[in-house]
Formats: sequence, structure tokens, C-alpha cells
Amino acid sequence: MNVAILMLCAGHSTRMGTPKQLLPIGNKTLLGLSIENAIHSKANRVFCVLGSQADVIQKSISHYDVNIIINPHFNDGLSSSIIAGITYLKDKNFDSVLILLGDQPKVDSNYINALILSSENCPTQIIASQYNKTLGVPAIFPKSYFNQLLQLKGDKGAKNFLNTQRTQAIAIESDKLIDIDTQDDYLNFLNSL
Repeated sequence: MNVAILMLCAGHSTRMGTPKQLLPIGNKTLLGLSIENAIHSKANRVFCVLGSQADVIQKSISHYDVNIIINPHFNDGLSSSIIAGITYLKDKNFDSVLILLGDQPKVDSNYINALILSSENCPTQIIASQYNKTLGVPAIFPKSYFNQLLQLKGDKGAKNFLNTQRTQAIAIESDKLIDIDTQDDYLNFLNSL
């Protein structure tokens, strides 16, 4: 099974007040840590969607073996990054895409591999992360869903779509699903290390 990871990291980091992709975590950045987790998984290739501060962020991750996709419409919200990524990937030789956020540093290669394994066992179904009663990303979408992903709108990304497709989705629970959106989130994460 040929799996592409599509890491979404094009946003403004408005609530953080500074590009959160560049926040230091040890000798890495927040985005660098997320990329390393993705690279060390069973996925075949990692693609990063950049938008806001793309030049600076691209330079900070240039030593990683990732492909960069620039989203010129990043102001239109998370969905625009998914569309930019799927548009780029749809004609490539991938069976599925695993959509990840660049600000979930606890989503490690073990969790990513668990999603991929579930997808290998149920290749026609969406594999999604369970948040209380809702589904979200990280999530794996088989290629048969690519055209529907291209119709997404707004800043909810794939969340609304996932929750309308519950019968087609397998939910995976984890304690790793924290986002770093604010200074408090960042400090709490650093304190947990």
C-alpha cells in the first residue's frame, strides 16, 4: 500500500502570535518534530503544505527529506491546504493520503503506523482519529475519496466531512491528539517532556 502523508502547516498561527511551526522543542522546531515523526513511519512519502511565512519555514525544514507544496490560498482556511495537497497528489501513484497537522507533536510514528495498519486491513474505509464524540485528523483517506476532499470549504478542514462519513470511517482513539495553538499549549507541552 502506497501512503502519502500530507502535513498541513500553512496557517498564520494567529492565536500563538508567532509562527508556531518554528517554536523550539529541544534542538528541533515544532514542525521539525512532527516531520521526524512522519518520516520515521511506514508512509512512503511526506509532503508539507506551506503558506504563511513559507520561505522562512521552508528554510527551517530544508534538511528533511520532504516535498513542499505551496498553498497560495492559505488565507481561505485549512480546507484550502487540503485542496492544494490533494490537487498535487491525485495523479501520483498513491493508494491513500494520511492528513496530519504540523502542530500535533505527540502524534508519533507508532500512532501513524497504527493508522496505516488499520488502513491496510480495511483499504476502502477512512481511518480517523477519535476526539470525544467527533472524528478528526490524523486521518487516512483512500484515493476514492480524493474528489470529495477537493470540494471542502472553510477552516474546518476535513472535520465536517469526516463526521458526515461516520459509517465509512473506523475511529482510532489515542491520548496523543493534542494541538499546540496557544502559548499555554506550548508551555504545557514543554513541561510534559
